[in-house]
Amino acid sequence: MSKIKLTKGESKKQRDALAQFSRYLPTLQLKKQQLQLKVRDIKLALADAQLRSRALADDIARWDGLLGERNIDLRSYILPRRIVTDQQNIAGTVIPVLLDVEFADADYDYYAMPVWVDRAVENLRAFMKVECERVVLAEQVRRLERELRTTSQRVNLFEKVKIPECQENIRIIRIYLGDQQANSVGISKVAKSKLSLAEGR
Repeated sequence: MSKIKLTKGESKKQRDALAQFSRYLPTLQLKKQQLQLKVRDIKLALADAQLRSRALADDIARWDGLLGERNIDLRSYILPRRIVTDQQNIAGTVIPVLLDVEFADADYDYYAMPVWVDRAVENLRAFMKVECERVVLAEQVRRLERELRTTSQRVNLFEKVKIPECQENIRIIRIYLGDQQANSVGISKVAKSKLSLAEGR
């Protein structure tokens, strides 16, 4: 604990600081709660995206050998041409939001390609979309958890250090000033009684 001045001015300074910390703490607690809820929701969405990704990967694995056998290269049709994102502000933290995953038109010769190629392109694109979604959701979690750690540290600092410290400092100053006042009253009484005795002689 830092050394404090045992004065009325310091007492006011400590009371002002206590009022400021007490006013700011509920805002921090609310922010912490909002971040916790959002992180939980995004983690659920991320878990769902991972399940969908696995299901699509399993489905793709069933016929993926056909692509190799026929030497069919679908990369230009399944790799995203553009990933469209935006930003959202959650309790003061900016996070990316996935809006769309755009692909080039599938302009291969439908007559020359086997029938299952359409399904392959559709599934591979769905898989790529889910992978983009997973990357964005993971980044959302990373940013929000970092902000949540900082906010939790501030809440703890206010609740467990700053507010109790101010309360203790105010208590110490109050006791000291009370003692000083009692001493000065005592000294004043002694001085009066001595004066009265001296005048009575």
